[in-house]
Amino acid sequence: MPSTTDRPDGSEDPFAVAEALQSVVRDTEDLVIERDTAAEDGPDAAGRRDTVVVDDELLGRRDTVRLPHPRRPEEPARRAPMIVAVAFATLWAALLSYLPVAVVIGLARTMEGAGGLGDAARAGLAGWLLGHGLPIGTSIGPLAVTPLLLTLLVIWRLNRAGLHVTRAVGARRSGSAARALGVAGALALAYALVGALTAVLADGRGTQISAGRAALHFFAFGLAGALIGSLRGTGALATLARRSPPVLRHGARAGLVAAFLILGAGAVAGGLSVALGAGQAAEMIAAYRTGVAGQAGITVISIGYAVNASIWAAAYLLGPGFALGTGSTVSLTEVSVGPLPMLPLAAGLPAGPMGATGAALLLLPVIAGGAAGWLLTQRLRHPGREAGRDAGRRTARRGAPGPDGPPWPLLIGASLLAGPVAGCTLSLFAWLSGGSMGAGRLAEIGPDPLLVGLVGAAVAAVSVLAGAAVARVFGPQRPPAPGRRP
Repeated sequence: MPSTTDRPDGSEDPFAVAEALQSVVRDTEDLVIERDTAAEDGPDAAGRRDTVVVDDELLGRRDTVRLPHPRRPEEPARRAPMIVAVAFATLWAALLSYLPVAVVIGLARTMEGAGGLGDAARAGLAGWLLGHGLPIGTSIGPLAVTPLLLTLLVIWRLNRAGLHVTRAVGARRSGSAARALGVAGALALAYALVGALTAVLADGRGTQISAGRAALHFFAFGLAGALIGSLRGTGALATLARRSPPVLRHGARAGLVAAFLILGAGAVAGGLSVALGAGQAAEMIAAYRTGVAGQAGITVISIGYAVNASIWAAAYLLGPGFALGTGSTVSLTEVSVGPLPMLPLAAGLPAGPMGATGAALLLLPVIAGGAAGWLLTQRLRHPGREAGRDAGRRTARRGAPGPDGPPWPLLIGASLLAGPVAGCTLSLFAWLSGGSMGAGRLAEIGPDPLLVGLVGAAVAAVSVLAGAAVARVFGPQRPPAPGRRP
């Protein structure tokens, strides 16, 4: 007997299955009716009727319909207890962010004969605590300039910890902000305990570390980093974004994009400046005469502060500049610094005011903000491409981007809101990048957060609005709908 697919024409439609079953039932009823009618009319009438033989050949010409087997209920996924998942994720995140610091510092100290493995491990703990923004008390004063590259590593690992715990406890894609906050809070408490214990172990000869302050810093870092991962894991971040007004949503995103593009411009300018002074940087490293391991350690320390240097360069491009010591100024119009530590990053400092070249450098943050505005217009012009599926189609209908582009009120409102968001972001990074290196002349290092935030907000608001307007007027236009007059 020839066989067909489980359902007619390979269809998964249950209505097709129902129609096929009805066809078989109707044919069977016709055969039964013919047989009964023949029996009632008698032998003579039966002879006058066509004889229908139901054999394998007749049945073979009909579609074979198989009803699907009932699916077995899926077994519920096993969920790990909250305390076990939090403990494991916290310790793993702490270990993976501590090991690079311990290896670099420990290797340099061991090869230079500056102590055993115990002292090297304690020095690595002190450097790890410094990456959390915790001041380290020394004989020359507090060391409180945070290596932000290490800080980014810490935040990334805590983000992954929040994501893993969300999956382990069964809260993935639940869309619940409360569960995301609960996971982040549990991780923050566990991470605060790790910080306090680390401060107790690292406190000793030559260093003074407060365990209470360490617990507070670790709690803040744990809550911020884990909350990013838990919000991503539960999908609560996307839910909150969909429920927020379009002006607020697009303005916040454009402001963050503008802030990071300005920081990227600072990173490019700072890196180019250090590259041009590579010869002077090599002389600074060789002047230490500490051997290969010591010079490698100095280089790694400089790399750890590369993010700080990028933020200082962004403040320099914006105009306020930064300080490298009490009473010092490094800006486009004034450069006055005293003796500085022999670090390779110091080779990228300008020798004096930039003059006309400095005026051209001021255009870099404006170009960065304009690029953020152009991206804003493109995102509003194609809302369905960004959001996708049903949510994107609803956004496209509600946002009403006509054939000429997105509506002007939404575009102007989001652009103006992007300014304060970018200013707050730049101010936060400027505050995190500064600090002190002792109680002497280097007690004040970094840009002024308030001034950087105000100037950054003004530059971002104007440049984002200009870039969005240019993209709106001169960008590609959508053709009018069929039957609609242009």
